[in-house]
Parts: sequence; structure tokens; C-alpha cells
Amino acid sequence: MDIFENVLLMLVAACLLLLVSRRLALPYPSLLALAGVGLGAMPWVPHIHFDPHLALALFIAPALLDSAFDTSPRELRHNWMPLVSLVLVAVLLTTAVVAWAGWAFAELPIAAAITLGAIVAPPDAVAAAAVMQQFRIPRRTLSLINGESLLNDAVALLVFGVAVSAAGAAHQPIASSLPMLLVAVPGGALVGILLAKINLHVVGPIFAGTRSAIIFQFVMTFAAWIVAERLHLSPIISVVAFGMTLGQYAPGRSAPRDRVQSYAVWGAVVFTLNVLAFFLMGLQARGILDRLSGPALTHALQFAGLVLALVIAVRVAWVMFYGAVMRTVKHRLGLKPKGISIPSKRIGFLVGWSGMRGLVTMATAFALPADFPGRDLIVLSAFAVVLGTLVIQGFTIGPLIKALKIEPDESQDKEVSLARIAMMDAALSALEAERGGEANAVRDEYRAARTIAADERQPQAQTAHDRLRATAIRAQRQALDALRESGQIEDDTYHRLEEEMDWAELNAIPANDVRLQSV
Repeated sequence: MDIFENVLLMLVAACLLLLVSRRLALPYPSLLALAGVGLGAMPWVPHIHFDPHLALALFIAPALLDSAFDTSPRELRHNWMPLVSLVLVAVLLTTAVVAWAGWAFAELPIAAAITLGAIVAPPDAVAAAAVMQQFRIPRRTLSLINGESLLNDAVALLVFGVAVSAAGAAHQPIASSLPMLLVAVPGGALVGILLAKINLHVVGPIFAGTRSAIIFQFVMTFAAWIVAERLHLSPIISVVAFGMTLGQYAPGRSAPRDRVQSYAVWGAVVFTLNVLAFFLMGLQARGILDRLSGPALTHALQFAGLVLALVIAVRVAWVMFYGAVMRTVKHRLGLKPKGISIPSKRIGFLVGWSGMRGLVTMATAFALPADFPGRDLIVLSAFAVVLGTLVIQGFTIGPLIKALKIEPDESQDKEVSLARIAMMDAALSALEAERGGEANAVRDEYRAARTIAADERQPQAQTAHDRLRATAIRAQRQALDALRESGQIEDDTYHRLEEEMDWAELNAIPANDVRLQSV
């Protein structure tokens, strides 16, 4: 009961902090991290022990699914070169530098040092995106950061799994575990795609329009993780493939009511998991500080500060170096590969400074077994990186955007306007076709439907009016899908207008329609 009461207290605090973050234009994960420290430091809060495998599945699977669903494959292709730079080079470079520090200064075993590097390597885009969206930075930059957040989780967690396995097996070198990735990665992707197809063609149609549909979304998400893990494949890649497949094909197959409810539920669940993770991290840190004292505590805190400094410095240095090389290639050699954007110095520094760590770093730290070599030092360092990046970078990223004088990006507003015009034209054409091209007759029917609808004694009023609205909405959806497929609008614009159409269609459904009933 004590644990439950403290979780409720943390949720209340998180909701209040969310209001504060909106008023002060601060990323809520930064405030949440401070709240987690404060609550975890309270002496009456009980210690909580988490099973390592449960921690990974519980915290990471929903977060990966939520990010993967909103990730556009087309945007990933457009940003392939900077993504490779951030997802592979930056993550592996950070892992290597931190591992070297762990081996040289903390005397961690090689496998344990690499584990620490993999834990703190992947940035979390939630905090950065929360601020950047307010300042309307270039959409391509925001898309790059979001795509990086998804893919670098997969890379870092693969390295983490290999390093943990090597640390747990006596005399097993890390290189001997690498061949399993040749099967684990494509096998995990295949499992995710297969389960997504089952969800789209079997589970989805059966439970469409009911509360069970959302429940099965969670069931299938965790199934993608568990099935891949049981088959000794990559559960991370499985969930990513599952989410991206659903993101591309589910919107056209699911009902509006299901989508509206699903987005609300998933947003609340991921937020709650973030709250719980920060709370647990505060408890873990308190327990570690209680066990350490004197010179051991001083050394641990100094090393944690060193890891924090290295994590920030390596990312900024690499992003600036990459940008300088790309600009040199462009200006001196006159080369610019097709479809590859070259960041300016200001954008490059902003991307480098946006490397805040969050849920994935905390969850992987939780997942370390209790007897893992150097576990206390690794968890404390991970917590220092999460708290330090969220506070230092999170609180300064807004002022940094203003100082860099980055122009607001108005491209999405233009896309939305063009799309709405195309959708209204499609709706008008459909209505005219409905009446054989007689636009005046269509307007007369609208007027007649409105007149009849005012009389509650004539139930047939809604039939004519709703039939016309349904025809218009259907035409608008077809136009919206065509705009997305042709590449005239990006996925963020598509999802924004799709939500508008969902609410319009729900409003057009008669109150006694069976589609409104949820069981």
C-alpha cells in the first residue's frame, strides 16, 4: 500500500509539473527528473526491487512503439546520412569513450564498461522535441532528432544486450556474441512485421470499435517483445518493426473512434511510465548513496560527473565535426549528394546540444542484474547523466534557440492549407457527383436537411444530412491519403489532418449508431 500511495503522489506531482512546464516553456521531463530525485530522497519512501527483464519490457516496449508509430520511413530515407552519423557513429563513439573512462578511471571490467557506455549513449527526443516544437524549428531538424531517438535506442540496446551477456558469462569475449546479431536483427524485424500483419488483418477487424481494440494493442506490443525474446532474437528491433508497420498501414484500416481513443490512451500510458521510471531512479540513487560513504562516495560522484561531461562533449564535438566536413565537401569540392541536407553551424550546434537522456537510459540501468560487476557505480552514473542532461541542456535549450536566432519554420502551415484546399475541392466534387453535378441541388438538400433537423419530431432529418457529410468526409480522406502517398505532405501533417477528420466523422455519426457502442 505504501508503494501505491507514493506512486499516486508522484503522479499528482507530475501533473502539476506538467502545468508549470507549459507556463514556463520548459521540458516537462527536466522538471520530472528533479521531482523524482526529491521524492526518492524522502526517508519514508520504501525501496522497490524490479526484475531486470520486466523493467526492459515494461518501460521500453511502449515507448518504442509510441515513437515507431509516428516515424515516417520517407523522412528516414531523406535524412539517411545524418541519421547514420548520429545513430551509428555518435552512439558507438559515445559508448567507446565512456567505456574507456570506465575501464581507465573506475577499473570496471571491459564488458561492464561497455555496458555503461551503451546505457548512457542513446538520447531521448521527448524533452528536446517538447521545447523545439514551441519555437517551430525546421521540421527536417525535428524529424531528424525524432528519428535518431528511435533508431539509436535500437543500436544502443543491441550493444547493451551483447555486453551484459558477455559480462554474465565467464571467459566469454564480446566478439563471440556479435555473430548472433546477424540472425537476431533481421529475425526480430521479421517477427515484428509478421505480428503487425496479424494485428492489421486479424486482430484489428475482430475487435474494431470496442474497448478490446486498445487492450489488444498493448497485448500485441508486448507480444512483439516477448516472442522475439523467446526466440533469442532482438526484441527491440521487433517492436520497432511492429510499430513502423502499424504506423504506415493502420490509419487507413482502423475506425476513427479507435484512433482517437488509442492516441489518448497511449499518450497517458507513456507519460505514466516516464513518471514511474523517474521515481524508481530516485529510489535507486538513494539506495546507492546509502551504501557508499567516504572516499568511495566521493570517487563515485566524481566519476559520474566525468561520464556526464563526456556524454555531452562527445555528441557536440561529433555533430559539429560532421557538419564541418559536409560543408567542406560542398564548398571546396562542389559536391552535394542528392537528398542529403547539410546543416548550418547554428543548426548543428542545436542538434548537438539536444542530446538529453531519458527513459531508455533509466530502464536499461534498472535492467542490470543485482550481481552485475560495478552495478552501483553504473546506475549512479546513468542517473547523473539523465538528471544532468535534462537539467543543464533541458533548461538552456529554449534560450539557446533564441540566441541562435533560428527562423521559425512555416512549412507545415503551408502544407496544411494546401491539403485543406485539396480536401475541400474533393468533397465538393463528391457532393456534386452525388447529385449528378447539380451544385444548387446539393445546397438545397443541405438547407432542407438543416430545416428538418430543427424539428425533433422528424427523425429522417439526420439521414439526409449525415449521408451528405459522410460522402464529403469519405472524399476528403481519399484526397488526404493521395497527398500523403504522392509525397506532397509529410506524415506529421497527415496525422494532424487525420485527427481532424476523425473528430468530424465521429460528429457525423448518429447518436444511436452501433459504431458508437464500445464493449
